Amino acid sequence: MTRAVRIPAGIRPALAVALVLTLVAGAFAAWAGRDWYAAAHDDSAAYAVQRDRALAAGEQAVQNLNTLDHRRVDQGLDLWESSTTGELHKQLVDGRAEFAGQVKAAKTVTTARVLSGAVTELDDRAGRARLLVALRITVTTPDSKSTDKDSRMLGELTRTDGRWKLSALGQAPVGGTAAG
Repeated sequence: MTRAVRIPAGIRPALAVALVLTLVAGAFAAWAGRDWYAAAHDDSAAYAVQRDRALAAGEQAVQNLNTLDHRRVDQGLDLWESSTTGELHKQLVDGRAEFAGQVKAAKTVTTARVLSGAVTELDDRAGRARLLVALRITVTTPDSKSTDKDSRMLGELTRTDGRWKLSALGQAPVGGTAAG
């Protein structure tokens, strides 16, 4: 014979409160889990990841293409070529020998440091991006004199084999035009 368990009257309200709190906690956990899942699988999160990857690769590539040491020209030009694709890559390969000769004759060391950068356009599906990079370029001459120049560059990136590479690079216009 089964005997019913009797709960003393003083414990019943506490048990009811515990049951309500458990249900509220479960509902909150379900709501938070649904929001977390939605955020983790949101297209804008994937887009932000690609934007950040493009920016990091673009900044590094612009820095690479503005850094060259006459004592290690071939290593520097190899880095230039590995940072580029498309027409820009072809131009670098075609002009490599002449440019290496000029740098060795000038005996300069050029280093660049990225100050800031931003992706201005991103077409993730097409694998194309544009960016603006501000950098400080330091040129050191054979007599150890150095000159700093701040520069803004516009670059185009193309995703090739899952990696972002520079496909175009140019000087950004400085200043505005007069209103007429």
